[in-house]
Amino acid sequence: MKVVFMGTPEFAGTALRAIISHGDEIALVVTRADKPKGRGYVLTPSPVKELAMQYGIPVITPATLRDAEVQKVLRGVNADVFIVAAYGKILPQEVLDMPRLGCINIHASLLPELRGAAPINRAIMRGDAVGGITIMYMDAGLDTGDIILQKSMEIPPEMNAGEYHDAMADLGGKAICEYLDAAAKGTVPRTKQPDGSFSYADKIDKSEAAIDFNKSNKDIHNLIRGLAPFPCAYAMYKGRRIKFCAAVLCDKSGAAGTTLSADSDGIVIACSKGSIRVTEVQPEGKGRMTADQFLRGNRVTSGEVWA
Repeated sequence: MKVVFMGTPEFAGTALRAIISHGDEIALVVTRADKPKGRGYVLTPSPVKELAMQYGIPVITPATLRDAEVQKVLRGVNADVFIVAAYGKILPQEVLDMPRLGCINIHASLLPELRGAAPINRAIMRGDAVGGITIMYMDAGLDTGDIILQKSMEIPPEMNAGEYHDAMADLGGKAICEYLDAAAKGTVPRTKQPDGSFSYADKIDKSEAAIDFNKSNKDIHNLIRGLAPFPCAYAMYKGRRIKFCAAVLCDKSGAAGTTLSADSDGIVIACSKGSIRVTEVQPEGKGRMTADQFLRGNRVTSGEVWA
């Protein structure tokens, strides 16, 4: 199978690595342009580009896929299929129509649930117990194409978005190889998504990271899990923004936002229902640390308010 692969972050890199191991011919990789990174703002290639370069696969980083010259390059590859995973750019209809087997997307949800940009974070934030991967045909809509296959997995109640991302990336790699096996045999299933039953996973807005202690401990716990390890939910303490990197549920109760206890096991803060025990934090301008390490330099006492 001759493949053009389109993707950018590590999630896509895992899929590309799986396809390479599967033995298909990857004729071209399309990814985002190098971006400045770190304190020195050094131009750094995407994880997908780094992997492609490692294996000597040709790479292009077009600003847009609407450019006629870019489309000429894509058409000239004469690929059987374009496989897309978290590429980050819209594929115009001219590109969607190029490969004989179509453009196939690896989407990190069980469609039609959580269409859109942030399905991994949103699944954790809303407390889903089950998630999964969808391999689908791409069309002009937002994750509305026909479903080829789906792989599901249980989401443990303490799993955060970073851990779920890694599990989903591995699952996506396995699923796309299953698709390639079916495509080689000419036995690819195709199921239309049901009408009228779907949800969206909008891009995470910075304002969503602020913790509202007037919500239940379960809702706050899901928010902390869903935004970890980045960008992390946060609360204000003595005028400073403190990111909450990890927490567990507690049964203690009190006035929402007040400290109930603070010791080596963590900082317990009351919510409208129950409480959370914060076990890892990141104060402004500092690195991530355990609550115990934070408490060694910050005296937190019962009754103090977090906002």
